Amino acid sequence: MSNKSAFNSKLSRRVFIYIFLCSALLSVASTLIQLYVDFQNGVNTLDERFDNIESSYNQSISTSLWDFNEGLVEQQIAGIQRLPDIRHVRLTTSFGKIYQVGDILTEAKKVESHPISFEGNVIGTMIISADYQDIYQHLWQKAGFIIFTEFIKIFIVALCTFFIVHWFITRHLYRITLYSQAMSGDSLDRPLMLENRGKKTDELDELVSAINDMRLTLQNDMIKLEDAENALINLNGDLEIKVYERTSKLSESNQQLQNSLDALTLAKDQLVQSEKMASLGQLVAGVAHEVNTPLGICVTSLSALKEKFHELEQALSDETLTRKQLTSILDLFGEYEKIIDRSLNKAVDLIRGFKSVAVEYHTDPKIKINLSQHVHDIVNTVKTLFKQKNYTIKILVDEDLNLVTFPSAWNQILTNFLTNSHYHGFENIIEGDISIEFKVIEQHLVLTYQDNGKGLDDKVKDKIFDPFVTTKRGSGGSGLGMNIVYNLVNTKLSGSIKILTTDHGCCFVVEAPLEDESGDNSIKEGPELTLIP
Repeated sequence: MSNKSAFNSKLSRRVFIYIFLCSALLSVASTLIQLYVDFQNGVNTLDERFDNIESSYNQSISTSLWDFNEGLVEQQIAGIQRLPDIRHVRLTTSFGKIYQVGDILTEAKKVESHPISFEGNVIGTMIISADYQDIYQHLWQKAGFIIFTEFIKIFIVALCTFFIVHWFITRHLYRITLYSQAMSGDSLDRPLMLENRGKKTDELDELVSAINDMRLTLQNDMIKLEDAENALINLNGDLEIKVYERTSKLSESNQQLQNSLDALTLAKDQLVQSEKMASLGQLVAGVAHEVNTPLGICVTSLSALKEKFHELEQALSDETLTRKQLTSILDLFGEYEKIIDRSLNKAVDLIRGFKSVAVEYHTDPKIKINLSQHVHDIVNTVKTLFKQKNYTIKILVDEDLNLVTFPSAWNQILTNFLTNSHYHGFENIIEGDISIEFKVIEQHLVLTYQDNGKGLDDKVKDKIFDPFVTTKRGSGGSGLGMNIVYNLVNTKLSGSIKILTTDHGCCFVVEAPLEDESGDNSIKEGPELTLIP
C-alpha cells in the first residue's frame, strides 16, 4: 500500500477534483463578470460613437446636401455605415429624396434620428441603426481566450496541489493505515515511523505519536490482561471445586427434600383417605343406630309373638281354647306381622341407601344414575347423623333426570356440605333450614347448596378451599373436607365451585358439564324442578 502511486490515491484524486471544480467555478464567475464589464464598455463606446457622428458628420453632410452634391453625400453616409456596430444609415431630405446604406434591421439595438440643418434651416433627417453584433463577437473571442488560459492555469495548479497533497499527506496516511492493519499482539514492539519527514512537526507527527502511545498502552493492557486471565484460570479452578462440593451437598439436600415431599404427599393422601373413611365411619355409626331401632322392634315383636304362640299351643293341648281367645291371638298375630313388616322395610331402605352411598367410597365408576333417587339416598343416609337435631332439608331435583356421572363425587360433595352445616353452621343450634337444588342450564348441571346457619368469617371464606383450613382445630377437624370437594369438582367432574355471599348462612354453587351414556354433552334440560320433602 505504501508503494501506491499518486494517481491511485483516492484522497489525492478527490482533492484534485475539488480544487479543479472550485477553481473552475471561480474562473467562470470572474470571466462572466469581466465579460459583463466589457459588454457595458462596448455599449458605452457605441453611445459615444453616436455622439461623435452627430458632432462630426452633420456639418459636412448638410453642406453637401445644400450644394446638391449627391456623390459626396453617399460617400459620407457610407463612411458612417462602415463604423463598428453601425448597420444602416438613412438620410431623408426635405424634398423627399432618400439616401440609405446598409441592411435594414428588423430588431435594432439602438436607433437615433439626427436633424440635418444648414444655417438654421432643417434640410433633412438622418436615421442611424446599430446592433451589438461586433460587441458580441469581440466578447466571444475574449471569452474563449480567457476560458482556455484559465483552464490551463487551473489544471496546472490542481495537478501541483494533487502531487503536493500526495507527497505531504496521503502517502503517510497509507503508511499509517498499513501499520494499523498489520498491528497485532506480536507486532506491538515495532513503533510507527514515517519516512522523509522534516524537522518541524505537524498534525501527522502528532497522529504518529498518539498511535505509538496507544501501542504502548495496549501492550501494557495486554500484559495486565494476561495476568488477569491467569488469575481467572486459577479462580475458575477453585470455583469448579467449590461448585462440585456444593452441587454434591445440594444433591443430598434435594434428595432429602424429595423424600420429605414424598412423605408429605403420602401423609396428605392418607389424611384425605382418613377424612373419607371418617365420614364413612360416621355414616356407618348413624345407619347402625337407625337400623337397630326397627330391628329391636322386630325382636320385641317376635318375642311377644312367640309367647302368644306358646299360649295358643298350651290352650290347644289343654283343650281350653275358646273362639274369643283364638280371635284375640290371631288379631295380635296380624298386628305383630304389620309391625315386623314395617320395621324390616324401614331397615331395608336404610341399608339400601347406605349401600348405594358407601360402596362408592371405594369404587369409582362413571355410571348412569337417577339423580333424584341418588340425592335422596345420600340425604337419608347422612340424616342419621342429625338424630338429635331438627333440620328441614328441602331437595329440589327433577325426578326424571338421568345422567352419566361419578356418583362417588356427588356422594362426597353432598356429604361434606351436610356435615359442615351440622358441625359448623348449626353448632349449638337445634333447628335449621338446608336447601339442595339441582338445575340443568345450557348442558351443565348446577348444584346450589344453602343453609341458614352461622355462615363463614371473611378470613375463612377467602381460603375455604385450601387444605388444612378448619375452625375446629384441636376438636377433631382436619381441614380437608372442602379441599376434597374442590379437587373432586375441578378434576373428576371437570367443573367449578364458588361460594356466594348471603345475608344468613352459607351458599355454594357447583357447576359441572353433563354427559350422556356415550360420553357426549347432549343431556337436554328437563322440566321444572319439583320440591321433594
